[in-house]
Amino acid sequence: MRIRQLFRSGVIREFARSENANIALVFSLALLPIVTFVGAAIDYSRANAIRSALQSALDSTALILAKEASGDSSIALNANAVKYFNANFTPHITVSNIQISATYSTSGGSKVVVNGSVDIPTTFLGIVGFEKLTLSDSSTSSWGNARLRVALALDNTGSMADSGKMAALQSSTHSLLNQLKAAASQNGDVYVSIIPFSKDVNVGSSNKDQNWIDWSLLGGTTTTTGTCTSGTTNAFAELIASLIKDAANCAAINFIWTAGTTTTTVSTLVKSTWNGCITDRKNAKIPDNSTDYDQSAYEADPSILNSLFPAENYSACPVAMMGLTYDWTSLNALVDSMKPAGNTNQPIGLVWAWQSLVGGGPLSVPPLNSTDVYQTYIILLSDGLNTEDRFSTSQSGVDARMYDSTGAGTCANIKGAGITIYTIQVNTGGDPTATLLKNCASKSTYFYEIKDASQLAGVFKDIGTGMTRLRIAK
Repeated sequence: MRIRQLFRSGVIREFARSENANIALVFSLALLPIVTFVGAAIDYSRANAIRSALQSALDSTALILAKEASGDSSIALNANAVKYFNANFTPHITVSNIQISATYSTSGGSKVVVNGSVDIPTTFLGIVGFEKLTLSDSSTSSWGNARLRVALALDNTGSMADSGKMAALQSSTHSLLNQLKAAASQNGDVYVSIIPFSKDVNVGSSNKDQNWIDWSLLGGTTTTTGTCTSGTTNAFAELIASLIKDAANCAAINFIWTAGTTTTTVSTLVKSTWNGCITDRKNAKIPDNSTDYDQSAYEADPSILNSLFPAENYSACPVAMMGLTYDWTSLNALVDSMKPAGNTNQPIGLVWAWQSLVGGGPLSVPPLNSTDVYQTYIILLSDGLNTEDRFSTSQSGVDARMYDSTGAGTCANIKGAGITIYTIQVNTGGDPTATLLKNCASKSTYFYEIKDASQLAGVFKDIGTGMTRLRIAK
């Protein structure tokens, strides 16, 4: 009754038309959606952070499971998925209702799929009835026909002793090796070689009796025998051919060389005191005349003197290289043994990294399976500009062997062979950006220039992620 009287008296209508203090009423009504929207942004920001942690843990879980999935039952696979996920999932807030499942299949290639979801509590969205958000994602690790072969050409020159560069190189290489190891579902999925270089490389003094060594720089003599024929019935051509006593000259005029024997004369003392160092091969053309020996991975042929690897006792000989292997313990031990000394010859490090991927000299290559797909990479790291090789002590002279003004040289030859090159310039001394290294990389984005040694870890991680991404399908 009282309300009807108020309406009849017009009090209610007057109150509605009144503008006195209405701002407080409007603000009160608007406050709830404003708080809700701001709170939602905060809650969703927290959710995105948890989603990143969720995806990272799922990826790690998928990679680990791939190593054992073929031998696990469905129950064991799921139990291990939960265990590995919990070990890798480190959210910054409390979550609940974690659900993890895994499946293994061989359809279209072996793969493990890991699915996961978590509930996260909300702070502000609870006001409007959303007390939690559910996040879900998945990761697939596939393997079986895609394998990696990675060669690391690592600068061991004297300047690597400065600014903590050698320590950063060793630490970052250890991390990269761990990353590559984690990408291998089974032995043989990933092979790695390491080629430490300065002016020379070290093939190991235990190879002193091998027939692929040229001892001429240390006073030895090598005599090769063979027969050159013209391949025709022309008597004059056969006479000319009979006067040619080496394979290179025979090939130069498109005649046919039949190898005989190679005899090397070198003193026992020279062999016993050799430190294992090898310098550049000669800049003479390989038999097909397409490029020079020092710019190629042409396998040493005892019947062709120019193809042999020249021994010398370089005083700053780096530690011995290691060919393709998945012996991760030995690879890491080699990294720890590296010491900085000597001048810079990037081309020899690069060409021996290539040699390690195709074989030759002291380096053997694991056999390839016809049903598998192989991806081959070279990572070339150097902290400075080229200073010395067998032929020159000028930067331009060394650079030209690696990549000349016409685009020819070792880098082009490697890329032409289908090998992907990453290059890194550790530029802590304020040198100009190394155009040579930039041009040598397979893509402009595969060249990295860092100004501080501490940045190297991030670069190696980025490269390792790029190379191993094929192991994570999603």
